[in-house]
Amino acid sequence: MSVSPTVAVCGPASWNHLIVLDHLPEPVPHMQFARRSWQTVGGTSAGKALHLADLGIGVRLCSPLGTDGDGKRVRRALIAAGVTVETIASDRTERHVNLMAESGRVSLYVSTPSTPPEDELEAAAAVMAAADLTVIDLSELGVLLLERGKVRQSPLWVDLHDYDGSSAFHEPFLRAADAVFMNDDRTDDPWELMRSCLERGPRLAVCTRGAAGASALEADGTQHEVDAVPANVVDTNGAGDAFMADFLAATLRGAPVARALQAAAAQARIAIESEHLHPVLGR
Repeated sequence: MSVSPTVAVCGPASWNHLIVLDHLPEPVPHMQFARRSWQTVGGTSAGKALHLADLGIGVRLCSPLGTDGDGKRVRRALIAAGVTVETIASDRTERHVNLMAESGRVSLYVSTPSTPPEDELEAAAAVMAAADLTVIDLSELGVLLLERGKVRQSPLWVDLHDYDGSSAFHEPFLRAADAVFMNDDRTDDPWELMRSCLERGPRLAVCTRGAAGASALEADGTQHEVDAVPANVVDTNGAGDAFMADFLAATLRGAPVARALQAAAAQARIAIESEHLHPVLGR
């Protein structure tokens, strides 16, 4: 009997309050009425872990969480969805208030985690060492794991999000990675952005392009493209995490890049059509 691959995901999980408005607030005193609002699990690492669990991948999420009510809610929801939560001790749980309108989104960080102590970094390193693949997301936790040399095995995948090609903060993540994912929010030339990433060490770069689909570039110069899957858009938050999770799952199961791209595009639709990172959170 084959053994299911395992993935360690290291990075943010949060408790979010999402508020939909007719328009984003102007910077003047005034009153607005929300069209609707809800609370749910947030965080890019939580999103990836939820979709990996849904895809049958054994996933262990290392994330800073407090012992407060928000932390308990996050842990309870993730565990119920099949995610193994490896809590990194924190004085408080990350919490956001997201203001959303058709014109865009404003994320207010109400609280952020405390700096992880050394023994917690060692615990995260042990989780990564036991996995078949590790994902490290942009965060203080990720920075410390890379700076302290805690990432000792390969492969390592990194989500660069809205990388512009030159950000100093992203550089250590990029240079440590075997595969990098990003979106095209801060570039006019995704192919050039991906090429510049591969020059720093990764063997694969993938760029999501919203309604335009996604592109991938391999180290040997092979290019791939896939169309976006039509969706009934509810909330685009977490679509990139869903995309990366299914690409990762397909790759672990032996799919070539082109087929992994197709699977990833279909998984992104699941997040887009839900007001949660994954619809399992609303069940």
